[in-house]
Order: sequence, then structure tokens, then C-alpha cells
Amino acid sequence: MSVLTDLIDLLLPQRCAGCGHHPGLLCEACARPLRAAARPAGQAPAGLPPPWTVAAYEGPLRTILASYKERGRAALAVPLGEALATAVHAALPSGPGPPVVVWVPSGRGAVRRRGHDPLRGAVDVAVRRLRAGGVPVSALGALRQRGRVADQAGLSARERAANLAGAIEVRAEVAGCPVLLVDDVVTTGASLAEAARALRAAGADVTGAATIAATPRHRLW
Repeated sequence: MSVLTDLIDLLLPQRCAGCGHHPGLLCEACARPLRAAARPAGQAPAGLPPPWTVAAYEGPLRTILASYKERGRAALAVPLGEALATAVHAALPSGPGPPVVVWVPSGRGAVRRRGHDPLRGAVDVAVRRLRAGGVPVSALGALRQRGRVADQAGLSARERAANLAGAIEVRAEVAGCPVLLVDDVVTTGASLAEAARALRAAGADVTGAATIAATPRHRLW
């Protein structure tokens, strides 16, 4: 984020983070996809429960997520977290007791550069919304990246899987714990699959997966 962009954001009235045309955080048209019902995101790679999602990662939503993650519009955690709560609720297993919500970790360098962990902020909102609705879920920062991971943009599904192989490790006690994995966007499912691998290796039971959005495509793998 440049100094000029920061100054413009401070001096000008806040505009919709999606289209930039209307006053406020999000206009009705840009907010509408985040209020949709949850749906299956598509076929998942081996080892990953089919994820549930709310919106297609296209159009204004791409700009909304970039504004939240890269431009510091922290208030977007609320509509994004509420959408994630919808997907998490749909992905909850029918067995006794809700699982612990665990999010796919960002790299430490990315968190330092952004000044916050965007997905954790959305997860916090989602958990509060679900608990307020009588679903006693909890969140746990159980995962971390081992080291630097190459940018996933432009990589094929197999290249993404190879790039992430062994990249995530568990840093909390999860043995015997039912876990519901979450991420902001699912493209090929490689990040979720690697996180699920690490959790299962530590003895967790990965019961489901949920995301805010999914890249439009017929198959994830």
C-alpha cells in the first residue's frame, strides 16, 4: 500500500470496497453474494472433505477480499466472517458436539506485511456469529507454515499441490479432536488438503471444510 493511497483513503469519504461507486463499506449489490446460502464448492482432492462455500470468487468479490487483505479495510471482516459462518454451519457434521474451527495459516511474512492475519479476523467473526446463534463452536490457531511458500498464482492444480507439500505443520494439541477446516478461497483445494494432511498426521479428525468463496470451475482437481 503506497503513502499516496493511504492519504487518499484518509481524505476521501469511504466508498464501497467492491465497486467503488457508492458510499459505505459495501453497497447492496456487492454485499448480496456474501449473503447467499451455502453450497458445495465441487469435487475435492483426495483426503479433503468436500468444502462448502457461499460466493463465487469473481467480479467485485475479488476486489473486496483484496481490500480486506491488502489495503487494511478491517471492517470487511464482518461481512466476510458472516459469509464464512454460513459455510461453516453448512459443513458441520451431524455427530455429537461441534468440531473446532481451524484456519489455513498465512505465511509469517505476509502477516507482518499486512499488519494483520485476515483469515483469523474473519474466523473470529464467524465463531461469534455461530455462538450467538446457539452453535457452540470454538476456533484454534493450530497450524503454521514451515517456511516460505511460492506464490500460488498461475500454478496448475498439481503444481499447487507440489508447492504446498509438507509446507504446513501443527503447533497445538489436536489428537482425537474433530476439526472443521476453513480458508478464504478454494481454487484447487491444495491449501486445504495440505492442512488436512498435517492435522490428520497429528491425530485430528478432519470432519469438514468451509470457505467464503470458490473460484468458478467445474472441478477442483
